[in-house]
Amino acid sequence: MKVLIVGSGGREHALAWKIAQSPLLTKLYAAPGNAGIATLAECVAIASDNIDGLLEFALREKIDLTIVGPEMPLVAGITDRFQEKGLKVFGPSQETALLEGSKAFSKDIMTKFGVPTADYEIFTSTKEAKHYAIESEMPVVIKADGLAAGKGVVICESSEQAVATLTQMMEEKIFGEAGAKVIIEKKLEGEELSILVLTDGKRIIPLASARDHKRVYDHDRGPNTGGMGAFSPSMKIPESEIGGIIDIAVRPIIEGLALDGMPYRGVLYAGIMMTKDGPFVLEYNCRFGDPETEVILPRLKSDLLPVMMQIANGRLETETLEWHSKACITVVMASGGYPGAYEKNVPIYGLESAQGQPDVAVFHAGTALNAAKQIVTAGGRVLAVTAWGDTLKAAHDRAYQFVSKINFAGGFCRRDIGHKAMAPHFIND
Repeated sequence: MKVLIVGSGGREHALAWKIAQSPLLTKLYAAPGNAGIATLAECVAIASDNIDGLLEFALREKIDLTIVGPEMPLVAGITDRFQEKGLKVFGPSQETALLEGSKAFSKDIMTKFGVPTADYEIFTSTKEAKHYAIESEMPVVIKADGLAAGKGVVICESSEQAVATLTQMMEEKIFGEAGAKVIIEKKLEGEELSILVLTDGKRIIPLASARDHKRVYDHDRGPNTGGMGAFSPSMKIPESEIGGIIDIAVRPIIEGLALDGMPYRGVLYAGIMMTKDGPFVLEYNCRFGDPETEVILPRLKSDLLPVMMQIANGRLETETLEWHSKACITVVMASGGYPGAYEKNVPIYGLESAQGQPDVAVFHAGTALNAAKQIVTAGGRVLAVTAWGDTLKAAHDRAYQFVSKINFAGGFCRRDIGHKAMAPHFIND
């Protein structure tokens, strides 16, 4: 089977790593890929948002299955375009990808189908939004409606901060047109949980649970990022309870969209807050989470490729997936300044330390090869150092063992990924 993976991040590297293990695979391509993916696939210089270029390539090379990693091409309608030409795609349609492409659409769909979510209001008027924020009980969460690379969510602890955030989003356009419409919602309290499921629009297969770390600095301080690390399983939520959470937070959406004539096919990510009143959905993503993918796929025993093809064909026949019992953790190494401005083309040293080592993988999130064929930084999140072990503590120690061997100027990481789940090992967190 000839497979094309669209994207260039750590999620796509983890997908390539898993797909490359399938006996069904005959040739793997990635567009545009990165320096790490290039060790597993033939990388082609086509940007992930160049749908015309991707379509032309897939037709020319007779690609059997295209797996779309990032949200941008899904929201832009890549699945619809490919299917019109008879090509198989793993990823939702343009209309159902709005679950991520528009937070206002997503919140309204949750309300329509009875999914618990935080109370919210939607605004296109800056004046009205600021008035509402000033009158609201703090804290609140302000979200840009459109895609903002995981950075369009700001937790505001005061009216002053809320007003300043609205000015930045709606007037200064720091997220472009993504902030022309905003959602202001009540901040929920509890433990966060990431739930991912595979679905053909009818049947649902859950993936292993995971816990993301969004804030840039230790102890959950600083601005939100695309994710600074993750671990799986979630630990505080028994795996036996995941099915019940899916019935509340995911199944109503899948069934509701199908009844509305919009079957959702692909992977659906639900960001959930486990509150004292039960699970509440924070957001939906229409693709594999990043960095959750980097800790979920190493735990997956089953071959993922045939399951993806079944979903692309609109008929999920696999009933269950097999999982390793080991825990997994990933630590993101980021460029100095991230999630703000950062330098690129910084040489990376020490990557060879993890090559061929057991229970560890370094997924490239933002890397490239320079003219001298040296691996350099090419993004804010640069590497996802992933390790697994019999316990989360063992996985944690192994991941940070290799983090200490890899370096690049200005690079940094959080030092507390997974600590809260491992108390009393880290009782000071």
